[in-house]
Amino acid sequence: MIRNVCLLSHGNAGKTSLTEAMLQCAGASERFGNVADGTTVTDFDPEEIKRQISISTSLAHCKWLDCKINIIDTPGYFDFVGEIMQGVRVADSAVILISAKSGVSVGTENSWNYCDERGLPRIIFVNKVDSSHAKFSETIQQVKDAFGTSVAPLQLPIKQDDNFIGFVDIVKMIGRKFEANGFSDMEIPADLIDEANDMHAMLVESVASTDDALMERFFNDDKFTVEEIKSALRKGIGEAQIAPLLCGATRQNLGVRYLLDCICDYFPSPEERPAEIAKDANDNDVEVKPLATEPLRALVFKTVADPYVGKMSYFKVFSGELNADSTVVNSRTGENEKIGHIFFMNGKKQIETKKATTGDLGVLTKLAGTKTGDTLCKPGSVVKLEGIKFPKPNIEMAIVPKAKGDEEKIAAGLNKLKDEDKTFDLYTNHETHQMIICGIGEQHLDILASKLKSKFAVDMDIDAPRVAYREAFRKPLRVEGKHKKQSGGHGQFGHVWIEFEPGTEDGLTFKEKVFGGSVPRNYFPAVEKGLQECMSRGVLAGYPVVSLTATLVDGSYHPVDSSEMAFKMAATQAYKQLVNASPVILEPIGHLEVIIPDDYMGDVIGDINKRRGKVLGMNPIEKGLSQVDADVPMAEMHKYATDLRSMSQSRGKFTFEFVRYEDAPSNIAEKVIAEAKKDKED
Repeated sequence: MIRNVCLLSHGNAGKTSLTEAMLQCAGASERFGNVADGTTVTDFDPEEIKRQISISTSLAHCKWLDCKINIIDTPGYFDFVGEIMQGVRVADSAVILISAKSGVSVGTENSWNYCDERGLPRIIFVNKVDSSHAKFSETIQQVKDAFGTSVAPLQLPIKQDDNFIGFVDIVKMIGRKFEANGFSDMEIPADLIDEANDMHAMLVESVASTDDALMERFFNDDKFTVEEIKSALRKGIGEAQIAPLLCGATRQNLGVRYLLDCICDYFPSPEERPAEIAKDANDNDVEVKPLATEPLRALVFKTVADPYVGKMSYFKVFSGELNADSTVVNSRTGENEKIGHIFFMNGKKQIETKKATTGDLGVLTKLAGTKTGDTLCKPGSVVKLEGIKFPKPNIEMAIVPKAKGDEEKIAAGLNKLKDEDKTFDLYTNHETHQMIICGIGEQHLDILASKLKSKFAVDMDIDAPRVAYREAFRKPLRVEGKHKKQSGGHGQFGHVWIEFEPGTEDGLTFKEKVFGGSVPRNYFPAVEKGLQECMSRGVLAGYPVVSLTATLVDGSYHPVDSSEMAFKMAATQAYKQLVNASPVILEPIGHLEVIIPDDYMGDVIGDINKRRGKVLGMNPIEKGLSQVDADVPMAEMHKYATDLRSMSQSRGKFTFEFVRYEDAPSNIAEKVIAEAKKDKED
């Protein structure tokens, strides 16, 4: 009698408002919250209230028709896709919301794909049909075009004087009028009868496809009873073969009761879902049956660092029961974890319980070594459930502390936030001496900066990262280096002749061809060390030199004043003269792979060309998608994630990895040298 339902959609389709309506219908909340007022149950984070969008996955629950419905409210914007992955991983079914005003969007397509990846049963809920700009018939057509004949409309909205007053129940083929606490029967309006009959025919064809016997009757033009349709719907929905389409208006709380009925009637319970496949200590497959009589296996799918409660671990019980005041084993660490209090959640409100049984979702507090993706097991029966596949960060920005000396505080705060958010990373670029933060998008990084300030009282800005250029030499050169100093007592004397050539291997290749002992052999390592240290700074802009061959051919020494330090300095003097060996700036080049719908191919190719990229190939993949391969300078790519999203309406995906260095064009090289000179002056 549990239903774990994940709400999915593009941003602003009404998931959080639907959660409010469901809780209100079921009597699980005291008031109908409003996103604009910051009073909703599941958008309780200060950043969510300020921005009026969901940025994290939240839990709420209610009772309906003897079922406990766990509502998993996920964000709609792509920057927070990691939160969506967490919700989808523990859901047994999904409601995909579509705005009747805007129709099918990229968020709708992504939601459908998330369900396909996990084989989730789904209901499509067309929201905002009360709007004067609603286009319900067009939306249905868009849905069918996008997702095929598996979509089966169960409702047709009835409007009167532009007001949403009820719907046609396509299963029973009767009109239903909204009342204060339910529905009353009404005649189907004459202007909707033909459309309703067409929808009923579509529904009958969909349910017939779930069973060979029904299909035979369908071809014989037999009529199906309401109970036969409902039974076939439950089977088809449970197997993800049918996606029923409903309609409503969440802000008016219209159509939500029917949705709750459908969730209880048609969606499977956790026990009816396929068994999970876990791994034991020897990496063998273990079937985890969703039964309360099986050993405990629970997955931690989300972690929150609450400033008052402490660490909160959100979990789903996949088998067995989790009891308060018990001991479990973390399969990743092998360590015992003491279970204290167990809570069910309604947004941020905690409701304590003594146990959580198979299929249920809840929260544990103050687990010492448990992280997102860990499996908690009964001692003696330890397995590891499949974790959560988080997307890789695809945008990098440099952290700029607003106060000097805050670098350590920023790093400490962000590392704590990494327990909550697995879709960003942090590292220090030792070449550019910048702390780099990597995330899903600019909005994602902006919110991380805001959280850092609100939770850890430390402020930072983000800026474009410096590019790690390189330098090289293109012309061979024979030069003299001499270091001579006399300041009383022992002096310093080192003298070398070195032939420099462009290197054939990475780093310094050092050789010696000294004849007659003009430079004693014991000073060779000092010359090599001096050149090695010099290679970390080129002669043009101070960037490391990629490769260089240096051959020590001659020189001289003083029996008293010569030393290793003197010959090291002499090598340094010789290296400085490489400014005459045609030095060049090298820029890093990365390999870009973009997967996009064919409709956006022209825009993407044009954009790559603007970034000084070279398109290497275009290959069709499937479903109207193509892959573009290109080599692009890394200096042109730090905001590509944002730009591609804009170009492709968030339908494009890409990977980008460094492959080599190439000579920078003269205008780019001049700019790099000028910036290096300015930095040195500063």
